[in-house]
Amino acid sequence: MAVDQEKVREHIRGILEAIGEDPDREGLRETPDRIARMYSEIFEGIQYTNDEIANMFNKTFEAPTNNDLVLVKDIQIFSYCEHHMALMYDMKVNVAYIPRERVIGLSKIARIAEMVGKRLQLQERIGTDIAEIMEKATQSPDVAVIISGKHSCMTARGIKNTPAVTLTNTFRGAFAEDKDLQDRVLRLIDLRVSRDDI
Repeated sequence: MAVDQEKVREHIRGILEAIGEDPDREGLRETPDRIARMYSEIFEGIQYTNDEIANMFNKTFEAPTNNDLVLVKDIQIFSYCEHHMALMYDMKVNVAYIPRERVIGLSKIARIAEMVGKRLQLQERIGTDIAEIMEKATQSPDVAVIISGKHSCMTARGIKNTPAVTLTNTFRGAFAEDKDLQDRVLRLIDLRVSRDDI
């Protein structure tokens, strides 16, 4: 279901009044409408299921793959956490998979990550959603998703710990079973901690 812009405008006006602002003053007069339009854009992913996103971005190409991994790293996305509706930012999504005779267009991987971010989310769920969609779109069970990100619910409020970075990983198929494969991916995205560093 698409964002109900009229309802958003109505409720944003109420929030402005609730925090002690005047929604009719010049600087705020058009704010409810701006936010309604923004919400239609940044929450677009809510209206699609993972299956629908997989069908949107499932174009693949025949290619000799030798069962070797493909990695797209440092895909930048943002999202909003479902607990505070606070921005999750500086998010870098790294997606690896082992193709089965066909490969997916690289831009489609970035589009999948972006669309998954356009929901009220948890960083952990972003990883599992991307992995599920990649499995369906590529017809490969071997998928890894590693994400780093900052959360303004930690950096701008509450504990206000601005340097804190959250790292999550989702390993499916061969990536879940093979620790050497996991280490290889982490080294490729520069997140592997060597024994000398411990």
